[in-house]
Amino acid sequence: MDRSRIKILMVKAGLEGHWAGLIVVSNALRDAGFEVIYGGNMTPAEVAATAAQEDVNVVGISSLTANYMLTVPAVIRGLKERGKGDVLLLLGGTIYEDDFDALKKMGVAGIFTPGTPMEEIVNFVREKTSAMVK
Repeated sequence: MDRSRIKILMVKAGLEGHWAGLIVVSNALRDAGFEVIYGGNMTPAEVAATAAQEDVNVVGISSLTANYMLTVPAVIRGLKERGKGDVLLLLGGTIYEDDFDALKKMGVAGIFTPGTPMEEIVNFVREKTSAMVK
């Protein structure tokens, strides 16, 4: 299956400065055949605007602070406002287990914490995007 048609935007939403995990996951997804756009640090509005402009299928957000409880809803609002409410939203990093249910109710499809094997992340994205590939 040609995964190059699936576009993934990978970002740090906010001003966090630790990019290693985001880069590792971005590279794993690229190596698995997905088209990965590395956005670096972006505000929630920039994430939504870039996702719409690039017409991505997936947005991956990396967060190492509890700031995700503010940035994720803002990203989701922005995506919906731009007609991209169907984007598969992933969240990775230091995510508190107590927040998982609330995040999933918001619309986060996948939550990945430190130590998650790259193969698990890649397989999750493959499975969730398989219907998007024509």
